[in-house]
Amino acid sequence: MKALYLKELRSFLSSIIGYIFIAIFLILNSLFLWIFTNETNILDGGTADLRAFFEVSPMIFLILIPAITMRSFAEERRTGTIELLFTRPISDLTIIAAKYLAGITLVLISILPTLVYYYTVHALGEPVGIVDDGATITSYIGLLCVGACMVAVGIFTSSITENQIVSFITAVFLSWFLYQGLDFLAVYSDFGGLDLVLRNLSVVEHYSAIQRGVIDTRDIVYFVSFVAVFILSTKLILQMRKW
Repeated sequence: MKALYLKELRSFLSSIIGYIFIAIFLILNSLFLWIFTNETNILDGGTADLRAFFEVSPMIFLILIPAITMRSFAEERRTGTIELLFTRPISDLTIIAAKYLAGITLVLISILPTLVYYYTVHALGEPVGIVDDGATITSYIGLLCVGACMVAVGIFTSSITENQIVSFITAVFLSWFLYQGLDFLAVYSDFGGLDLVLRNLSVVEHYSAIQRGVIDTRDIVYFVSFVAVFILSTKLILQMRKW
């Protein structure tokens, strides 16, 4: 799996795709946090925290992560190289895991430079260092978990079609619906006891819980289960080629 993982990672970093992803993520965050005059601007807000960053980043991920995952299997199907890939002496799950971990690595690489934001807010605080370190650390963990979920969704949608555009659009909608759409349904609709179920199924509910500075086992179980469901669903889609 290591060789395939490195191959997938190199396909991102040896081309302009990976660098465009990282650059757009950092540029958009910087514009919203430091340049644009709105409620996300840290300087205008007057508080020493990165709350705005952790609210904006998932919205950016909703577009960027489907853009990098849409070619995972769709391109292999279109070019016919997927058959060659499956002739290797490795399992379907290993192939999926390699592509998935490469996507997660790219997300992690894009997040790491944002530690500069933390250092800046830490230094600008009055008094210096007033920023809540615990909440910031757990929020970074939560953001990585959100990214992991979206990569899993993107890998799945890429496995069901050979058209990258279809994969992208499907991944954007599905990621948004699972991230925020279910929560909207719970808030604006009256489903009785089902409201709580819908809210607990939404990614943003568990992400918000982690942002408070406490990592609950239930939130971790949710994120692991979310990823597992989409990874196993991808495996099932790929196995259908044998039926």
